[in-house]
Amino acid sequence: MVQAPIRQQAPTELVNLAIDLIRKAGCEYGDIRLCTYRRQSLAARDRSLGNLSDNVSSGFGVRVLLNGSWGFAASYRKTPEEVARVVALAVDIARGSRLCQRVPVKLVPVDAYRDTYITPVQIDPFSIPIEEKADLVLTLTDRLLAHGEKGIKKASASLQFQQENKRFASTVGSDIEQTIYRSYAGYGCTAIADGDAQNRGYERPPLNLGYEHIDTADLLSQVDRVASEAIEKVKAPKGPSGIKSTLILKPTHLYLTIHESVGHPTELDRVYGYESNFAGTSFATTDQLKKLQYAAPWVNFKCDRTQPGGRSTMGYDDEGVRAQEWYVVKDGILNDYLTDRETAHRLGRGSSNGCAYADSWSSVPMVRIPNLGLEPGPDGGDRTATLEEMISDTEDGILIDGIGSFSIDQQRRNFQFGGDAFWQVKNGKVVGMLKDVTYQAMTTEFWNQVDAIGPESEWEQHGTSFCGKGEPMQLAQMTHACVPVRVRDIHIGGAS
Repeated sequence: MVQAPIRQQAPTELVNLAIDLIRKAGCEYGDIRLCTYRRQSLAARDRSLGNLSDNVSSGFGVRVLLNGSWGFAASYRKTPEEVARVVALAVDIARGSRLCQRVPVKLVPVDAYRDTYITPVQIDPFSIPIEEKADLVLTLTDRLLAHGEKGIKKASASLQFQQENKRFASTVGSDIEQTIYRSYAGYGCTAIADGDAQNRGYERPPLNLGYEHIDTADLLSQVDRVASEAIEKVKAPKGPSGIKSTLILKPTHLYLTIHESVGHPTELDRVYGYESNFAGTSFATTDQLKKLQYAAPWVNFKCDRTQPGGRSTMGYDDEGVRAQEWYVVKDGILNDYLTDRETAHRLGRGSSNGCAYADSWSSVPMVRIPNLGLEPGPDGGDRTATLEEMISDTEDGILIDGIGSFSIDQQRRNFQFGGDAFWQVKNGKVVGMLKDVTYQAMTTEFWNQVDAIGPESEWEQHGTSFCGKGEPMQLAQMTHACVPVRVRDIHIGGAS
């Protein structure tokens, strides 16, 4: 027997029905998100296309707050009958949650918005033929492997594109439609020599842009350099260990240090202990707000969900809070946190700064890191220096590019990072590559030992598209725009 197809209703009908049912159930708050996600990925390994996927996921999620307790339910069936069932289920879950909840949930107010937001793109990435994209990743791996006689034995390249279509409506009166585009390209290779293997990579950083971000000329122009550096790296001496040294960190590396040691510790749900999966809780507790010397006085970390191209840039978060900007660390002092409406209320704030995000229609919104960046040094500032000036002013240090291994403890205090490429700096000059370098530090000690910050002209947007949080795990993306920095007296390898 062939099942009749499910009749899909217009979103407005479903939105109005859900909000009406939530109100009739006596909930103090409720919202619905109708979402469609398209994700396209191509990956080549050596001279073969190893992965090609183009997936669409569509459904809706309903969240209600009843008697101070949350209830959430979701479905892929977009029909009036299913909306009624899911709302009733969410209400029942809220009632059940109340039995074991000690402190009722309260939310800060939010304005009602009726608005539309679309990521500004020049070229819709999904309008480009798959054949053209496949040819690009295969060309990249082929050109990397052309260095095979010199030692390149493995090569990979990938393209990733996303489109989020979301409609959010709430009992507050909001009705917001958003379309968000994301694009990314990257590749890497492995050099083998003398019983060792070393990797080197390059990427067009993940940003909210269209296919114009996939700059083919730029990608191809970097191939020979990347291959040559992989070959030099595998033959390079190992880095020092058990000493203290000066580090000069490029934005391609620094963004991950920011992510792990500034982003995660200032998620307020993590600070309160609501969330500890994957990244632990936080040392940056609320009793230290406006007091903790998080970094040197010339260091400022700013969140900005309006930043053009930022991976976390959108018009509104998944609670209908308008995108905004604020300082997490101002003049070196812990200044604020990343909040949703619930954690903002507990902190005593009058509003959320809009950090609620869910990675799917079937996921519950939670506090996620937004675009969080290191501000450049001011023109003419005592601590402002270009990358070239930092190098020329360093007697003995290590220059680090790209990301590698990393670990950080469950309070986000003590961390260790590697990188993708390392160069020794001696007497103001880069004198050769190193390999297998790691550095270790305590979060606040590290950021307080920054003694030089790059100018605005060296500001770059780098970030991640796979930040995991929660159980079941959700993936989010964010940009950590920054400039080069120099950090003094950092432990290299094992602590001395």
